[in-house]
Amino acid sequence: MAPDGNDSHAIEVHLDHMLSERGMTLAELASRVGVTNVNLSILKNGRARAIRFTTLTRICEVLDCQPGDLITYRGAGDERRL
Repeated sequence: MAPDGNDSHAIEVHLDHMLSERGMTLAELASRVGVTNVNLSILKNGRARAIRFTTLTRICEVLDCQPGDLITYRGAGDERRL
């Protein structure tokens, strides 16, 4: 598929919600996962272009969750927000 120059995507990241539920800070999660606060902040704010499966695995291990708890797909016409 050829790139269209559009960097927007329909993936929503729910890291804030997960951190709030667990009473954990972004800095604490970053330390426990082994990534920088900046990289985790980029993910949290929905600006990440990609995530390594190893990083996703560690986040899920630390937060005791599934990948689907962290990210969801918002399709065309889907007005639902968490």
